[in-house]
Amino acid sequence: MTDTITVGESDVLLVVDIQNDFCPGGKLAVPRGHEVVPIINRIATRFEHVVLTQDWHPPGHRSFASSHRGKRPFETVTVDYGQQILWPDHCVQDTAGAQFHDDLRIPHAELVLRKGFRSTIDSYSAFYENDRKTPTGLAGYLRERGLTRVFVAGLALDFCVRYSAEDARREGFAVVVIEDACRGIDVDGSVAATRASFAPLGITAVAADAIG
Repeated sequence: MTDTITVGESDVLLVVDIQNDFCPGGKLAVPRGHEVVPIINRIATRFEHVVLTQDWHPPGHRSFASSHRGKRPFETVTVDYGQQILWPDHCVQDTAGAQFHDDLRIPHAELVLRKGFRSTIDSYSAFYENDRKTPTGLAGYLRERGLTRVFVAGLALDFCVRYSAEDARREGFAVVVIEDACRGIDVDGSVAATRASFAPLGITAVAADAIG
């Protein structure tokens, strides 16, 4: 068991993509995704600093299967930045599916960071687009504010949470993933691969109850 972690002034909670399309009934529903909402609401009250991310795709985004003739969701294609899993159309800008879940209650969140708005590049990480070289500016924002440890929760564990956690670590932040405040999609064993990836990178995984 992990000892209780005390949250301090230099800690930030990064809440990833708690949006309608990633919850049951949504266009790219993460199984039981709605279950993380009350957990995240509770955890967030312990943090002075909270950042929310929001998937924000234009219509016809390159990552949508509908943008590739004859392709279906969850097939893979090769694009200029590597392999791209194709998704159902989801989190399209200014649609109900792109909005935050109605039950998400974090009024003191200081930043909403939108990602995936470039039509030709998918964006899992809160720090970099999937080309791995186009920054979102989040690292600089956190550094300028003196925030040094990033706690990550949200959807989906094996994609946007994983990429965000790994990039935060590579950028020099201490990183804690709150596992029971995440749910995964699990494409070809991606949840197991995600869990296996954390420790070698120095990413700590804890339960919400460990957050003091």
